[in-house]
Amino acid sequence: MTGSAAFLPPSTNDQYRGSPLSPAFLGLAAFLTLVPGLIHSFLPDGGAQSIAGLDLGDRRDLVIGVFRWEGATQLALGLGMLAVALRYRPLTALFIALMMVERGLMALHGWILSAPSSGHHPPEHFASVVAVALGAVFLALALRRRP
Repeated sequence: MTGSAAFLPPSTNDQYRGSPLSPAFLGLAAFLTLVPGLIHSFLPDGGAQSIAGLDLGDRRDLVIGVFRWEGATQLALGLGMLAVALRYRPLTALFIALMMVERGLMALHGWILSAPSSGHHPPEHFASVVAVALGAVFLALALRRRP
């Protein structure tokens, strides 16, 4: 048994019956989750000021710490999404649905429940709305069985 075979179960891709576009979308979503995860984890300000344009104020360390925490969760989720897109495609619909829950909650907070009083929205607020809409399309495709 090789090292990777012991770490990962065999691929289940041959059992997937949905559209091949859905795992491709999930792979793209994984990449678009991993990149911000790397930014939040390793950029000096976590992207809070340099990308999101936030005023870090006198709680700079706290804000950067929260961004780093988010980066860690994004890296873990992105790697899981990538594993499904590449090796475990029968889980594609589940992972797209989970992405929609995550992004939907982010959009809900960014635009309604915790909308910034300044009116400024970081790029992720816009991306989350788009991700939910695209996710709905690719979720439907993943659930639709091919002949």
